[in-house]
Amino acid sequence: MSQDIKDVMNIRDVKITDLSANPAPLGLMGFGMTTVLLNVHNAGFYPINAMILSMGFFYGGIAQIIAGIMEWKKGNTFGTTAFTSYGLFWLTLVGIIMIPKTEEYAVFLTESLPFAIYLFMWGLFTLVMFIGTLKGSKALSVVFLALAILFFLLAAGNYLGAEGAGAGILRIAGYEGIFTGLAAIYTGLGQVLNEAYGRKIVPL
Repeated sequence: MSQDIKDVMNIRDVKITDLSANPAPLGLMGFGMTTVLLNVHNAGFYPINAMILSMGFFYGGIAQIIAGIMEWKKGNTFGTTAFTSYGLFWLTLVGIIMIPKTEEYAVFLTESLPFAIYLFMWGLFTLVMFIGTLKGSKALSVVFLALAILFFLLAAGNYLGAEGAGAGILRIAGYEGIFTGLAAIYTGLGQVLNEAYGRKIVPL
């Protein structure tokens, strides 16, 4: 048997090393920074504005979708599902806020009950995803558990309305959301620094 034929038959033994970058920090930063900025609004410090909507569309939305596609390329089903889903969450949230503001769609004003159900469903999704983090880092588990709580608080606040008890719950959700976003930023930047230094300098 010639050497060329042997080489072809042994091609199945070739191993390919994945040298692509870790996309998780991009997704975590897109989620974390946008979440902090939105929930500073929920906590009552400033009204909804173009800064929040732009961050939601571009960094919270598009950047996370890019991270999700990169996770797919790396064969990470959890990362693909999480980053792509939350990226699309931010895009739909911007749509829910902006579409009723156009003259032809002004009739589709966001009502509290449908919006509360929307947030509740995202809470259920996040709770199941949290279970998937239990085999990973503790920092990531904290992010997903805090996010599930945030969605349920926002759902409850919107269900009860913007006045009275609902307003109080939404303010609490704002502070809890700031914590959630900061936890995601910590996890994302921790991964960047640990990789940059080649050792664990940020506990995750």
